[in-house]
Amino acid sequence: MPAQDPAHPEHTEHPEEHPPRRDEGLADVLTAVGPRLRALRRQRGTTLAQLSEATGISLSTLSRLESGQRRPTLELLLPLAKAHRVALDELVGAPETGDPRIRPRPFVRHGSTYVPLTRSFGGVHAFKQVMPPVEGTPPEPELKVHEGYEWLYVLSGRIRLLLGEHDLVLTAGEVAEFDTRTPHAFFNAGPQPAECISLFGPQGERIHVRARPTTRSKDGKGKPR
Repeated sequence: MPAQDPAHPEHTEHPEEHPPRRDEGLADVLTAVGPRLRALRRQRGTTLAQLSEATGISLSTLSRLESGQRRPTLELLLPLAKAHRVALDELVGAPETGDPRIRPRPFVRHGSTYVPLTRSFGGVHAFKQVMPPVEGTPPEPELKVHEGYEWLYVLSGRIRLLLGEHDLVLTAGEVAEFDTRTPHAFFNAGPQPAECISLFGPQGERIHVRARPTTRSKDGKGKPR
C-alpha cells in the first residue's frame, strides 16, 4: 500500500465521514446569550426581581442564565424577549432576518481546503474543495469505498478521477457523478492548484437534473444526452 502524501490528498475519505465539530458554533452562540441578557436588562434599568415578576422565571434561574451557568432554552428566551420587547434573534445574536448569506468555516484535511456551502446537516452536502499543486510524481492513492453518491464539477485546474476500472482527467467545466460504493479516488493532476465543487449525498441522495444539455451528432444536429 503506497504511503499517503499529505500534499496529494486522497479525496475518497470524504469530509462528511469525519466532519468538523458541529457544536462549536452553537456553543459560541449560547455562551454569548448570558452577557447579552444582562446588558439588555441593565440598559433598560430593570432589576432581576422585576424581570422575574414579568416573565414568571425564578430569580435564581435568571441569575444563572446571565452568568452562563444555565443553558438558555426556547421556553426561557421567549418570555424574556417579550418582556424586553425585542426579537428572539436579538437575544441569541442570529444573523439579520432575510440575510441569505452563508458564513462558512473552511477547514483543511489531507492538505486540501474545504469550504462548506450548505448549512444543514441532512440531505446533500455541498463543498468547494481547493487542492494544492502537485510536486513531483504523486503516489497512486488507495481506492476507497463508502456509502453515498457524489457529483463533482471542476472549476479550475486538472483533477484525476480513479473510478473502478476508469482512469480519467477532468478539466475546468467537466462534471462527473458516481456511486461512492464504487472504488474511487480523485486528486490534483497538475502543477497548479485545482478547485472543484462537490455535492455529496451520504445516504445516496442524487442531484435532480431539471434540464439536460444537448450534444452534436455527426450530422450536426443536436440531440439530448
